[in-house]
Amino acid sequence: MNTSITKTQITVMSVAAGICVANIYYNQPILKDIALNFKVTESKAGIISVLAQAGYGLGLFFLTPLGDKVNRKKLILTLMIALVAVLVGITFVQNFFWLCIFSLLTGLLGVAAQVILPMAASMDSQNRGRNVGIIFTGILVGILAARVFSGFIAEWLNWRYVYGISAGMVVVSTVMIQLALPNVTPGFKGNYGSLLSSTLYQFKRFPLLRKTALLGALAFGIFCSFWTTLTFQLGASPFNFKSDVIGLFGILAIAAALLAPLFGKLADKGNPARAQLISISLVLVSIVLVKVCPTSVAAFIVAVLLLDVGVQATQVTNVATIYTLDETAHSRINTAYMTTYFIGGALGSFVGIQCWNAGGWQMVTWQLLLWCVLALGIVVWGATQVNGRKSGV
Repeated sequence: MNTSITKTQITVMSVAAGICVANIYYNQPILKDIALNFKVTESKAGIISVLAQAGYGLGLFFLTPLGDKVNRKKLILTLMIALVAVLVGITFVQNFFWLCIFSLLTGLLGVAAQVILPMAASMDSQNRGRNVGIIFTGILVGILAARVFSGFIAEWLNWRYVYGISAGMVVVSTVMIQLALPNVTPGFKGNYGSLLSSTLYQFKRFPLLRKTALLGALAFGIFCSFWTTLTFQLGASPFNFKSDVIGLFGILAIAAALLAPLFGKLADKGNPARAQLISISLVLVSIVLVKVCPTSVAAFIVAVLLLDVGVQATQVTNVATIYTLDETAHSRINTAYMTTYFIGGALGSFVGIQCWNAGGWQMVTWQLLLWCVLALGIVVWGATQVNGRKSGV
């Protein structure tokens, strides 16, 4: 049932979504600090980044579909309250094993952001696109600003304060959600098993969803692999940057990502393949740049700009594309896509760490180039299929 949605409500939802999802990315600029604190190697510390991504992927598939079955407001509040408890645990944890467990749970519970998204879409069908766009902006800013925030807090206070302060922000967001949002009646009447089965069935229904989800997974895998290992590269010789300086690269990423919605207009005009080709090409250029110039600050600045425009533009185009498939199954289609997307991110972080451990930055950039080539292949193949159908082949 559609209800009206106010500017206050959409603002609260956008801010809350950004704050929730940011918790998955706080660890990336402070992995060296965490490694020193727990006396583990950088590659071992990097596992917490992988676990946070994996937890988010699991939560996307197993928890977010519940938004079609149970009261979404209550589900959001439950996830956020549990997230506060986990963040407090990270603030005081003294054992690396438990830090890994808490990191996994942080990702699992951070999917409150992906319950907020379809709730916004269902509350106002006339302005669905605008509202979803605002929530996506909040999520995107949360992802990118997380690195700036954690870098500065870790440098000037301590890495543990990052999670303590975040716990406070989630508490405030939870209160805002409770006060501002209405209870929305769920529409799915089946059981939990049939809900998950229906989500998987969307892949079978739509070849376009399969292609788009795979492209999204590759693009986000590149993004996460790059940002996870960038901390190690910039913290080592000849840069020797501290956490606050590394975090500044996140500001560049935010500025770049604001350009990404322009690519969504190409998708709206019926030319998503062109938008995808341009965006993935930008990603490829960025990786080539840091491979050829691995000790140049200017090269990394330009690469961050190009990479983040490319990856986020790919995301905007992909989402605009999948939302044309079936208006009655947006939540499950979104779950199918985003689960694949974040699994790609977790895999990218994992592979990036292993490559750093095996061969440093050069090995990292080789595997990033491989991911880029695969993504370009999918885009070109998809465009060929579309052109073939138009020509009657």
